[in-house]
Amino acid sequence: MTIRYSKDHEWIRVEGDEGVVGITAYAAGQLGDVVFVELPEIGKQVRAGDEAAVVESVKAASEVYAPVSGEVVAVNDALEAAPQTVNESPTGDGWFIRIRLADKGELDALMDEAAYKKMIEG
Repeated sequence: MTIRYSKDHEWIRVEGDEGVVGITAYAAGQLGDVVFVELPEIGKQVRAGDEAAVVESVKAASEVYAPVSGEVVAVNDALEAAPQTVNESPTGDGWFIRIRLADKGELDALMDEAAYKKMIEG
């Protein structure tokens, strides 16, 4: 299982030709208590760097960007009733979308865990 990270604090866990996308624990911590999540429609085409979802916290609203291009094949509907799951389990049950990857080569532009940790530690 491959997990990659974007400079915008999204993670993608690659499972075959699909990837599960969420925000990192660091990003969830920076946001504070998440109170609302807006998810895209299933079937939406996204390009790497495009807005894929919106997360609102007590502090701010923030976009969740697609780390890779592809088609949204599933969304985590549970977040609508329980947006705090993003804080409680950002890399587990707090995932946002599942994307069918258009180009696995795009994963090469993302960071591995060591590089991401180095970035957030500054």
